[in-house]
Amino acid sequence: MGISTSIGVMQAYALLLAIGGIIGYRKAGSRASLYAGLGCGTVAEAATISMRFSPLWGLLLGLLLAIGLTAMFSYRYLVKTRKFMPSGMLAVASVVVGVVMAASLLGGSR
Repeated sequence: MGISTSIGVMQAYALLLAIGGIIGYRKAGSRASLYAGLGCGTVAEAATISMRFSPLWGLLLGLLLAIGLTAMFSYRYLVKTRKFMPSGMLAVASVVVGVVMAASLLGGSR
């Protein structure tokens, strides 16, 4: 998988995380959702920018973020809420992003 694909996927993920945080704040008044969404979106965008200059470090940062968010959202979906939106959807999105980052790392897109 090429680095351009990884960059596009990570940019979409950053946008999804940031918008999700804003929606969580607007619907439920959750500042935690706002801060977490914007913070994780910022980290995802930092990974995107890093992929352009140092693909290895950008891919690693993106992979670590995806692994952490997969664990968190999977726990929320499977143990706490059992609601697909938003926890299940973000767990699935995080798995997809993690697979893309891992495939780029293993495929030699550095």
